[in-house]
Amino acid sequence: MYEEILGVNVWTALFTLANTLLLFFVLKKFLFKPVMKIIDDRQKEIDDLYQSADTAKSQANEMRDEYQKKLEEARETGDKIISDAVTRAQSREEEIVSKANKEASAILEKAQEDIALEKKKAMGEVKDNISVIAVSIAGRVVERELTPADQSRLVDSFIDDLGDLS
Repeated sequence: MYEEILGVNVWTALFTLANTLLLFFVLKKFLFKPVMKIIDDRQKEIDDLYQSADTAKSQANEMRDEYQKKLEEARETGDKIISDAVTRAQSREEEIVSKANKEASAILEKAQEDIALEKKKAMGEVKDNISVIAVSIAGRVVERELTPADQSRLVDSFIDDLGDLS
């Protein structure tokens, strides 16, 4: 009766339902589980790849930071070396200038001493010459009596003798 109205055979429908359920359980057992396992394994592999990529990126960042730190330390060391070299050069320059000034002062002092010594020698020679001339004049004066004209001639002669000595 129902078959005639609906056109469906109950046993065929039950058999189709049983086949569908059986097919569902068989596919679930032999297809869905392996496929899900493959999908889960692939997902785990992808997660591992992301994890290793993150680790590599982290290590690269650490290495970059370490490199930049070492580079900055190298710059600071270079700056310190240059600063020390400049300081040493300035110190050496001051030392050389000081030494040169001392040497120049010593040379100047020696020259002044030599000048003073030469001046003393010259003055000694002039005194010797003056005394010789004075003795000579005295000898002439003693030989004769001086008139004002003779006295004037003696002084002129003395002055000329001084001119000849210089």
